[in-house]
Amino acid sequence: MRTRPTVLLGAVAVTALALSACGATADKAGTGSSSSGGGKPANGLQLMVPNAPGGGYDTTARTAAKVMESQKITGSIQVFNLPGAGGTVGLQRIVNEKSNGKLAMQMGLGVVGAAYTQKSKATLNQTTPIAKLIEEAGAIVVPKDSPYKDINALVKAWKANPKKFPVGGGSSPGGPDHLLPMQLAKAVGIDPKTVNYVTYDGGGELLPALLGNKIAFGASGFGEFLDQVEAGEVRVLAVTSEQPIEALKDVPTLKSSGIDLVFTNWRGIVGPPGISEADSKQWIDALTKMHDSQAWKDEEKKRGWTDAFQTGDEFGAFLKQQDSDVATILKQLGLA
Repeated sequence: MRTRPTVLLGAVAVTALALSACGATADKAGTGSSSSGGGKPANGLQLMVPNAPGGGYDTTARTAAKVMESQKITGSIQVFNLPGAGGTVGLQRIVNEKSNGKLAMQMGLGVVGAAYTQKSKATLNQTTPIAKLIEEAGAIVVPKDSPYKDINALVKAWKANPKKFPVGGGSSPGGPDHLLPMQLAKAVGIDPKTVNYVTYDGGGELLPALLGNKIAFGASGFGEFLDQVEAGEVRVLAVTSEQPIEALKDVPTLKSSGIDLVFTNWRGIVGPPGISEADSKQWIDALTKMHDSQAWKDEEKKRGWTDAFQTGDEFGAFLKQQDSDVATILKQLGLA
């Protein structure tokens, strides 16, 4: 399969040169049987989303749970939200839940950066890597009544007065929704230090700000806006993929609009520290069956997600490299 961490972090590096919550223990009821080998479906699982409902993490987690349940891979999975501090409230919770093999957390690049910018005591290196699921292109989005009809018109207005041109994203500084407009600014000749970036805790909070004209444009994963695009409430001016997105066939890429930038985000799942090999295997087996199902493939196609499946040690190595690279970049930017 084709993954693209080097594209993401290589682009971030260009920009860089320019520039406690202890929750209750999860329900341990259920059989705990692995879904592998023809055994009973895994039961009593919980999947935590570390930001508000409606964002990319939330959509990914609830879609994964729906597929695993509908395909009888698992029993009912409790998906719940624990937002705050760019995902680090959830990160602290997952680290506090040592050895709880029934609980896992949906996460991605945003949590990697937030762990540094929020000065989190909990770190991703303390968690147990389970699986990387998907990659997703970013999108530049405006409300339906925006005066900007294409990306170049927006860029022209942005360049005229960047400090008074608020840009919204659903992640803290260091996350993908922050890194995307910083890279875009650099690509079009704007000093990233002058960008007026407004942080929202996930796409669920970003969307009302966009629809309420509190920001000039939003930068986030395009999948978070598909329903609103179909409803005619927002317009996607450009996507950040190399090639056009099937779900948004009429939307140009940044590159086809004359802006030399490609950006890819990713999402995965981690568990608490110290879970048993059997518990880790139970999650990996369930997610592998989900990944191999036609139902999941259909969801990927519907949402424009790019398959990027990795599990266990392979995902762990990727996660450590991302953590190291993001830490270096944020230090160069004076954000960590």
